[in-house]
Amino acid sequence: MNPPILVLGGVSGSGKSVVGRRLAELLGGEFHDGDDFHPPANKEKMSRREPLTDADRIPWLNSLADLLRRRLEAKTATIVACSALKPEYRKILAVDPRVKILLLKVDREELIRRLAARKNHFFPASLLDSQLSTLVPPQADEPTVSFVDANRTPDEVVEAIRESLSQNE
Repeated sequence: MNPPILVLGGVSGSGKSVVGRRLAELLGGEFHDGDDFHPPANKEKMSRREPLTDADRIPWLNSLADLLRRRLEAKTATIVACSALKPEYRKILAVDPRVKILLLKVDREELIRRLAARKNHFFPASLLDSQLSTLVPPQADEPTVSFVDANRTPDEVVEAIRESLSQNE
C-alpha cells in the first residue's frame, strides 16, 4: 500500500493548516504548509493587501510540485496545505495519480469569523473575497480532486478525511 499524499486546498481560513497538521500526525506522516514555500515577495504583496497573480503563483506551485514528487519517491505519507484554487493550479500539483487534492469548503461567514480570530498571519481578511471569486470547484476532468465540508470542527474534518481514505484503499 502506498502512503497517502494529500494536498489540502481551499481559501484562507478554511482550515488547511490545522487539519493538515492533525491529519499528518494521525497518519504518522509529514505536514508541509504551502505558505512556507512562498517567496518573500509574495508574502510582502499579500501583506500590502494585493492579490497574487498567476505569475506570482506558478513558481510557488512548481516548488510544491517538486516537494510532492520527492515525497512520492520517498514513499512518505505527506499532507501539503496549498490553496489550489484553480484547475490549472491543481494540474501543476497533480504530479501523479496517487496525489489526492481535497478542497476544504467553508461558508463565507465562517471564514470571516476564522480570519478575524487569527493573529500574526500575513494574509489579510480583506483578500478573502478575491480568493472566493478565484476558487473554481473541482471539474469533471480532475479525478483526484474533491470537496470536503470543512464547516465542522477540525477533528470532525480530519475524521471524515481519514474515513474517506480508508474506504479508498
